[in-house]
Amino acid sequence: MADKEERDGVSLSNLDQELFDGAEATKRDLIDYLDAVSGRILPVLHDRPLSVIRLLRGQDAFMQKNLPKYTPDWVPRAQVWAEASHRNVSYALCNDRRTLIWFGNQRAIEYHPALTHAGDHHPTHLIMDLDPPEGGGFGAVVAAARLIKQVLDDIGMAGAVKTSGSKGVHVFVPLDGKSAPEDVAAATRAVAARAERLDPALATTAFIREDRHGKVFLDATRSGGATVVAAYSPRIRPHLRVSFPLAWDQLDDVTPEDFTIRTAPGLLGDRDPWAESMPGPQPLDPGLVAEGHTVPVARVAAMHEGKRRARAKRASEQVAPEGDAGADG
Repeated sequence: MADKEERDGVSLSNLDQELFDGAEATKRDLIDYLDAVSGRILPVLHDRPLSVIRLLRGQDAFMQKNLPKYTPDWVPRAQVWAEASHRNVSYALCNDRRTLIWFGNQRAIEYHPALTHAGDHHPTHLIMDLDPPEGGGFGAVVAAARLIKQVLDDIGMAGAVKTSGSKGVHVFVPLDGKSAPEDVAAATRAVAARAERLDPALATTAFIREDRHGKVFLDATRSGGATVVAAYSPRIRPHLRVSFPLAWDQLDDVTPEDFTIRTAPGLLGDRDPWAESMPGPQPLDPGLVAEGHTVPVARVAAMHEGKRRARAKRASEQVAPEGDAGADG
């Protein structure tokens, strides 16, 4: 097969290069997969400022937010002010097949859309990211996901679930687009706190890794300016796993390794399970918001705790008794 082709007006090159060690897939395989699922992933990406993780040959993976200068003029884009760097960032809007194929040719493997649409600051979903402990199995994550579902059921809200494409799962709760970012962030913290209370032996909201003690981490930080990998997006993982939508009653029967760029198209057939399983938009539960505003922001609390521990360690080292130089031993 030729190593150069054209598809939807995009010149493709180096198609037969392997993407990375362990991928067992070439750039052609990546582009073929993105093309096969374009009708399902494009609605997830549409009009959302997009960050991608690219993996160029012989280099480490990197996240690209700002579009490079050589980006074709026909790629839609949005200017977003970045408070951290005090500049406008030109994000792509991956709204069409041609743009998606162009990204694939750029060796963009992972697709991480913003939680808001361009020009709108209201998050469209409340999102929980569940990560297993080091060496922990997928079954523990599934059990933790059911805690999240119980919290949602108890307040009359509903969400959809998908594998993260790595080791965990994501729960997406669609919102009516009327809640401020800080209220959605607060509600996310409250969902995590309530789930932790349901089974503190299984799940934890501890942001500092050493404080998790083998429990599933309920990551409530996916809000505001954060991104979450899109449904159907490949991941830079062995065999190029993908983030795959599931019904709640399927969770016990699968593993993340079941879903790769080679298996996913056949499993999907003509269906779009992410669209099918997503509940309708919902207002945020006021009780969640109120409780969440009393829960410390995880990153800020972890930063202060880290500083406190560092001070305590320095203090203990300063007062530790010195060894007796004349002692035997």
